[in-house]
Amino acid sequence: MDTPEAREGRDLSGLVADALPQLLGHFWGGKWHKGSGQTTSSINPSTGDVVADFQMGTVADVNSAVLAAQKSSLTWAATPPLERGNLLRKAASIVRDHALELALLDAADCGNPVKAMQMDAEIAATQLDYFAGLVLENKGETIPTGNQSLNYTVREPLGVVARIYPFNHPFMFAAGKMAAPLAAGNAVILKPPPQAPLSTLRLMELLEGVFPAGVLNCVVGGREVGEALASHPGIHAVGLIGSVAAGKAVLHSAADSMKRTLLELGGKNAMIVYPDADFNAAVDGAIRGMNFTWCGQSCGSTSRLLVHESLRARFVEALSQALPLRHKPGLATHMATTMGALVDQAQYQRSLFYINTAIEEGARVVTGGSRPPDLENGYFIQPTVLDGVQPNHRVAQEEVFGPVLSVLSWKDEAEMFSIANGVEFGLTASVWTQDLMTAHRAAARLQAGYIWINDCSIHIPGAPFGGYKFSGVGREESLQEMHEFTQTKNVNVSLRK
Repeated sequence: MDTPEAREGRDLSGLVADALPQLLGHFWGGKWHKGSGQTTSSINPSTGDVVADFQMGTVADVNSAVLAAQKSSLTWAATPPLERGNLLRKAASIVRDHALELALLDAADCGNPVKAMQMDAEIAATQLDYFAGLVLENKGETIPTGNQSLNYTVREPLGVVARIYPFNHPFMFAAGKMAAPLAAGNAVILKPPPQAPLSTLRLMELLEGVFPAGVLNCVVGGREVGEALASHPGIHAVGLIGSVAAGKAVLHSAADSMKRTLLELGGKNAMIVYPDADFNAAVDGAIRGMNFTWCGQSCGSTSRLLVHESLRARFVEALSQALPLRHKPGLATHMATTMGALVDQAQYQRSLFYINTAIEEGARVVTGGSRPPDLENGYFIQPTVLDGVQPNHRVAQEEVFGPVLSVLSWKDEAEMFSIANGVEFGLTASVWTQDLMTAHRAAARLQAGYIWINDCSIHIPGAPFGGYKFSGVGREESLQEMHEFTQTKNVNVSLRK
């Protein structure tokens, strides 16, 4: 896939057919299965064209996949940790070798730009390598007793783990989120999003034979498959990346079997600009933090911009000038595109609804707000900035998951913290100031799990990622993620004669 067209930055849509997976069913027990659900189509969000037809899964398919995973889980748990790590590194190498191909599939399937999606492949490979290096850290401890006994703990895998993930970064989540449970010795069942399953299916093809049969499995499907995975007594943990509603559904479904849950849910994240902030850097950060490259379809997007009133007018003007130059929607399969399309009609209509509702509530569109005039097909919306948004507006309280940045102003710090923390979410936050004491004070007061100071969007391998309040349960991207998929056993050995 490293073609002259790619290097020259041309449209790669003609190469999508060559990248498609040959097997469009489900994968469990080391074999491909047609499945028992209905056939549906994957739609290219940039064009509205059908990319491929694939088979949806059913409860029966989930049952078969769980049985296969259960059969392999004990053998995989007994596999020496370094051997598990070597196989994860082999998977990472395969991902890197096929990065452009996988990125192109995601571009055609979910609407994100192909050039940026190559970074997703690298992030996924890095996560595989990272957890491969942690396999020997999945260890317990000794506890002093003073009563002539030896007391120690060991960490053991749970058994079978289901990982359910959304459409915004399908391949990165597929490859990256299988890493921690596999490293810990669990068998894994992936459920890719029905809007964009193709890169996951291609990953299954590429990794076929890398792991023992039944260790890595995949069932494509919608809500029915998700509910079956979350409620199945043979699955011991569910990791979900999705909406708050999806997280609550998983918790309800998982309750009867008391299974472990790891939930990364929505965000309505604040970026706070103090009067002493580096102005140009903060403007750049506001654009980067909104993740316009993904059309704002990112739970970590800093979609509420809280600017001190002394800077607001100047800041909004700077955004109106810089944003259209940085991000212009285009075909996701073109290497020059910096902002793609929303994934489907539902997400497109959702973004327009919030824009129109904000206008009705008194906000003003500074830039964007509608479909680009030169793109008649596809689910495109211009990068949008709304000024005059109030804390009680729906667009300031609810997650849009679209390319909509809301600007709010504040006068004093107490008021600002009240606004920033006055939502049900608490995933990320970004603070911009040149005063060290101010930065640490803000970080302490903000109710969010992942905070940037004079930066945004970046994730650091090893730094635990997760949210407060309705933004989730547990932490990922760190040693803690691997521990989420283990249980602790305590052993007490008497040394008395």
